[in-house]
Amino acid sequence: MKTIKFKKSALIICMAALLFYGCEEFLIHDAYGPLSAETFWQSEEDLMGVLNAFYDYTYREGVTGRGVMWFEACSDDMVTGRTHAVADGVRSFQMAADNALDVRITWEYMYQMIIRANDIFRNVPDMRISEALKTNAIGQAHFFRAYAYLWLAPWYADNGPNGGLPIITEASVTLADLDAPRPASVLENYDMIISDMREAARILPYHSQLDTRDYGRPHKAAAWAFAARAALYASQYDSKYFDIVIEMCDNVINMTGADQRGLFPDFTRLFRMENNFSEEYIYSILGNEKEGPKYHGMGFQNGGFGIHNTWGYWPPTLDLWNAFEPGDIRRDATILFPDQQITFLGNNIHWAVNPPEISPTTGMTVRKFLSVFEAADALGTVVNVSGNNHSNKLGTVVMRYADVLLMKAEALIWKNGEGDAVAIGLLNDIRERAGLPRDSQATKAQLKNERRVELTHEFLPSRHVDLVRWGDAQEVYARPQHGVQTVLNPDGTFNRVETIEVFPARNFNPAVHHVFPIPAEQINKSRAYSGNLVQNRGY
Repeated sequence: MKTIKFKKSALIICMAALLFYGCEEFLIHDAYGPLSAETFWQSEEDLMGVLNAFYDYTYREGVTGRGVMWFEACSDDMVTGRTHAVADGVRSFQMAADNALDVRITWEYMYQMIIRANDIFRNVPDMRISEALKTNAIGQAHFFRAYAYLWLAPWYADNGPNGGLPIITEASVTLADLDAPRPASVLENYDMIISDMREAARILPYHSQLDTRDYGRPHKAAAWAFAARAALYASQYDSKYFDIVIEMCDNVINMTGADQRGLFPDFTRLFRMENNFSEEYIYSILGNEKEGPKYHGMGFQNGGFGIHNTWGYWPPTLDLWNAFEPGDIRRDATILFPDQQITFLGNNIHWAVNPPEISPTTGMTVRKFLSVFEAADALGTVVNVSGNNHSNKLGTVVMRYADVLLMKAEALIWKNGEGDAVAIGLLNDIRERAGLPRDSQATKAQLKNERRVELTHEFLPSRHVDLVRWGDAQEVYARPQHGVQTVLNPDGTFNRVETIEVFPARNFNPAVHHVFPIPAEQINKSRAYSGNLVQNRGY
């Protein structure tokens, strides 16, 4: 694995610049390493360098640009959106382990994050620094170690036949330790994630206690919520984890005062910069016009109509559009449909009408995150001027309060049965915000659809992972995906849309395709040592 070369007894950390909300420097231009404990781990400045390096992954296009969205594009909510034979192979569940898609670097960067956390556990207790910083650093280390494992586990590990992810802890110091064999079950990883997140929540401050310069760093509610997500994913193998989901969600739901969380009242304005830290905020990956996550620029028209080079990936399907109930305000806030209009860098775009040529194969595009591209002066002020970067000031959401409510509702329905009274209330709260009647019956089918339409196209969580863990993927993927084709009048005005098939039915084998292949380069690096990293079966 790459991690073997990354750390032996010394620390190697490569950091790049990422300016966070409020123009504070969260990461700094500098490089540490290789530095031993004798020359490093001496000052608070040393430690802050390590803590800031946790965010190294945030500006990696293969992690927070397209990244795992290459996998998420397998879902019925979207297609690849551009001619891309390799990506279409992934969608058809014919992915090779040596696939060249940039998602392959995610494994490497998450394990580097794990090793940085372990370095903190080993070195910080003996540092002569303030106890407050020491404690906070250990809390962040627990959070990020768990966060990294949770980023990887749903995509690569199972409860058999493949097993979990290699477990690397602070006790892992030799090359053999770092090339640890895979545990028998991913439940060992989820147990570790839950344990780490519990400890992080015990140690870390509430969000209200953070200085505004530290917004974007982990806090109690984020740790509880990610523990809930880990438990929810574990529950597909053992129903006992539903109790943990409920417990962790209740910890978030029951917060009071300045930390009380809630649904932002207007879904149509939720994904705007000014609401990055609204009452719905739990955790987002932050950046700005200089560096940071690039995902928001991935989905709009390829080439941006010659205005700015957006990339044209992940267009929504007609099947997703039809999943929204009549009157659901989330539909038009999420999807740009032919004959609708949007402002892009000060230019009015009459979608599929003026200009009529569009790149998405489904005839639609994602509207959900385009607010950051509206202003005529957005480039250089809130969005990177480079069409090859797309970092911006809109937080890339990986956990928000609606997800907490949906996780608790799911656990209650699966544990207590359909019609659970508390689950009905939770789902009705989400429906009411969407402009729908409070008439949920809290059935499994309703929960699945509410989760789909509420969270679609967000960077995490994943519709594909949901379909796999519910056991629905084989049936859903046996149906083709559809889009629309716009028909204009002779004078160029909108006439109608026609339904078209944009991707054929697929053969999903739940015994193999419930996970993806571990990147071949990581397998090869392991072979140079003890060879303990075994490829997932069928790949």
